[in-house]
Amino acid sequence: MRKKRVMVIGPTHCGKTTLVNILNDYDGPLRKTQDMIYGKNTIDVPGSYIENPWMYKHLIAAAQDASLVLILVDQSKYSNIYSPGFAKAFRCPVIGVITKIDLMPENQELCLKQLKHIGVSEPYFNISVSSGVGIADLKQYLLTFEKKE
Repeated sequence: MRKKRVMVIGPTHCGKTTLVNILNDYDGPLRKTQDMIYGKNTIDVPGSYIENPWMYKHLIAAAQDASLVLILVDQSKYSNIYSPGFAKAFRCPVIGVITKIDLMPENQELCLKQLKHIGVSEPYFNISVSSGVGIADLKQYLLTFEKKE
């Protein structure tokens, strides 16, 4: 049986790879994600998979190796990139994460509406990697979730 991982998806430059590195306890250099990368605990999905609806089938197939999906929304540059009900395509639980919360706080309400619109249920996690806000809470939630399985 293959190991189940946390799939991390979101638009380009929203902080996916940075978050993935934290979840994998990796402290090396960042590099552009060209294709799905299976890490120790995660599946890092390039933003192009979200930005091109014809690639959704690849996301759904890869999600078979996921215990849960993190859908990221970037508060610093809000864009309505996901299709309505997008989260319902996955069989595993989906968690909403708002990234870069220290930037553009006026976009927070729009990000919350977007997560609801795409079918992500609460709780939502607000994080900022640069200031460390919310990271510990998200990691603790993921550990708790892992123990339930």
